[in-house]
Amino acid sequence: MTTLMVQGTTSDAGKSTLVTALCRWLLRQGVAVVPFKPQNMALNSAVTADGGEIGRAQAVQAQACNLAPHTDMNPVLLKPNSDTGAQVIVHGRAVTSMNAVAYHDYKAIALQAVLASHQRLSAAYPVVMVEGAGSPAEINLRAGDIANMGFAEAVDCPVILVADINRGGVFAHLVGTLELLSPSEQARVKGFVINRFRGDIALLQPGLDWLEQRTGKPVLGVLPYVTDLHLEAEDGIDRRQSTKGDRLLKVIVPVLPRISNHTDFDPLRLHPQVDVQFIGPGQPIPPADLIILPGSKSVRGDLAQLRARGWERAIARHLRYGGKLIGICGGLQMLGRHVHDPLGLEGPAGSSEGLGLFDYATVLEADKQLRNVSGVLSLEQAAVSGYEIHAGVTQGPALERPALRLADGRADGALSADGQILATYLHGLFEGSDSCAALLRWAGLEAVERVDYHALRERDIERLADLVEQHLDTAHLRALCGVA
Repeated sequence: MTTLMVQGTTSDAGKSTLVTALCRWLLRQGVAVVPFKPQNMALNSAVTADGGEIGRAQAVQAQACNLAPHTDMNPVLLKPNSDTGAQVIVHGRAVTSMNAVAYHDYKAIALQAVLASHQRLSAAYPVVMVEGAGSPAEINLRAGDIANMGFAEAVDCPVILVADINRGGVFAHLVGTLELLSPSEQARVKGFVINRFRGDIALLQPGLDWLEQRTGKPVLGVLPYVTDLHLEAEDGIDRRQSTKGDRLLKVIVPVLPRISNHTDFDPLRLHPQVDVQFIGPGQPIPPADLIILPGSKSVRGDLAQLRARGWERAIARHLRYGGKLIGICGGLQMLGRHVHDPLGLEGPAGSSEGLGLFDYATVLEADKQLRNVSGVLSLEQAAVSGYEIHAGVTQGPALERPALRLADGRADGALSADGQILATYLHGLFEGSDSCAALLRWAGLEAVERVDYHALRERDIERLADLVEQHLDTAHLRALCGVA
């Protein structure tokens, strides 16, 4: 039984991508492999087969391993609800919210949950492929670390260090990170992977030779920059869109401070007939066919920001001119009359007036609703599936005209009497080809092309495994994984 860990010199160095690639590469060889991330900080999450919540990246890595997501794959998940605090989720369940200083003291407890999950996975799978978080060289976070070298030391596993050459300064990143580690941690680093390289590898070779001579550690390979590769983001918003035609459905998503599960919009961003624009503070609000209010980890705070940025007036104008509007999860809550947070789950306790576009109100409660669900849309009775992650309980007359009917007998969300506004708690609304096509037709797109989003994701996971075969030292990797 082998554990191999991928750590990065920076955030977004390519850790999630490399772990996903290695998982599928091993699976191709008949190796039963499982992904693992001890501690994740992200607002993109997924619901697991055992009814918990983990980071979205680990759910994608589970797909690469041909496994259903499980809470042991990401035993500690931090979901920021302010600049200094976060909700702490352990083994898929929210246990508390705390500020960064308090969490620093809590890490000794969290480590026990991490080690228990790792032990269960190690007993069940011959290879555990681990993803670190941020960088192991964050000096201020090293005491009590459970996300990077602290975990590697605790379970005695080797480490691969990955760096992004597209940022510049890749040799400084690698050598500097190594220099800031302790001698025992340095010894754990068994090789480097350079990510997102453009150009002629011959021009890079002198640097690779110098790096190996300087550190005494091998470069396991150089992965190329692939412009059209899609992998659901762990946290940052992916705004890339391929070249599309002229007659497109215009979709606008406001990027509020605590936007969550923005991977909901990846199927739209990849659709050849849809132009998705993420609008941040200070940006002009262009005309659109559809505005979507996304999920939020701090609904009342984001609602206040929405108003401060002039979005309430913009939405009213959009509706006057016949545009369509969708609210997903936190967006659903914003569309009602009030949002109440009596327990202070997402900030100071209190209530906020909603946008008043639906006659319902929401109360935030301590117990989250976590479900994988399926059903049919009220639009065209199209099949739909997705997942619920929310603390809110919403009640009111508007729910008597639901947006969806779920297979478990429940109704979900609301559809306005004029058919112009739709609200739902369901994430993943656009992933199914039937539901996506129905919603795009409702929003005004004629002759909708059907896109199989799951096939696109599977295709790119396969492409990642191809890159491992083509550009990395697979013999060395097999040795590190304990694979003959």
